[in-house]
Amino acid sequence: MKKGLLFIAAGLVICITAYSQKTITKNTLTGKIINEKTAAPLAGASIFIPDLKIGAQATDDGSYKISSLPAGKYLVEVSFIGFESIFETIDLDGTIEKNFSLKESVLEQEGVTVTGVSTPTRIRQSAQPVSILKRAELVSTSSTNIINTLVHIPGVTAVTTGPAVSKPFIRGLGYNRVVTVNDGIRQEGQQWGDEHGIEIDDYSAQRIEVLKGPASLTYGSDALAGVVNIQSLLPAPSDVIQLNLLGDYQTNNALRGFYSSIAGTKNGFSFNAYGSFKEAHDYKNKYDGYVFNSKFYNDNFGAMVGYGGSWGYSHLLVTNFDQRLGIVEGDRDSATGEFIRALPGGNETIATVDD
Repeated sequence: MKKGLLFIAAGLVICITAYSQKTITKNTLTGKIINEKTAAPLAGASIFIPDLKIGAQATDDGSYKISSLPAGKYLVEVSFIGFESIFETIDLDGTIEKNFSLKESVLEQEGVTVTGVSTPTRIRQSAQPVSILKRAELVSTSSTNIINTLVHIPGVTAVTTGPAVSKPFIRGLGYNRVVTVNDGIRQEGQQWGDEHGIEIDDYSAQRIEVLKGPASLTYGSDALAGVVNIQSLLPAPSDVIQLNLLGDYQTNNALRGFYSSIAGTKNGFSFNAYGSFKEAHDYKNKYDGYVFNSKFYNDNFGAMVGYGGSWGYSHLLVTNFDQRLGIVEGDRDSATGEFIRALPGGNETIATVDD
């Protein structure tokens, strides 16, 4: 596979809410987020509504405000580093003032809302075992491809073809028994051939949910073993512009990687754009030295624009995944045991470090 091109321009992903409203009204959720023990405001605390893909951050006095929301009942997640998260269902109808008090906690909670189902729900209320990796965990477990970052999850393994191609296996089942979803779009290129991996930039992933067990009612008959739900182009909190830079270097194969993104939301309009590249030469092991033709190169970008209002939200997503990689064949010279390289005309020669 010299080039894997994924161009997701699936029109407008229009999610128009229909929550028993005959007329569209503008609703607002406002309030404060404070420390339960000291009553001090928690500046920077996050409040997020997964169903609407909209949220906000608390200001210096702990106050927050999310406007132009459709009426209905929604699960709301309130979180802050060093505090236990709160999850509450709120009935939006008009202007709702809701204050939240967070308890201090030295234990880091696992992500507790699941979005890869028909409606966002809490893990405790999910009938299926679910593991969630957030951005900080994904960065700390950086690997050569996005699937290899998941092998630390119990019940999840990967079958690899070289360092750049991996396929997810959930409880021993893989290929066309595991569905991979990126921002709501199913991946259809990796189920069959051994040399076709997941065409998703691992640097861009903001959150990954692994649903273990049958999920065919939601994702179709392929989801016999489970689902890997990857979220990349998430909107920023209201009235916030975020800039992210990430660099990566790995010593074995001299992997060099760089990722940058910018996202913002203002008056209902949201955008998110990223670009990245990753390049590595042949990796090295103690038996063969450098393994011939295990080098690879990725060059990726993606963007999202959208608008959310009292009627719902609409997002347009575009991503490009361009990968050039070598496939390790393992052919060796019978006399020396060295890797061999094919030449035009059917000839062969001993591979060198420079090949």
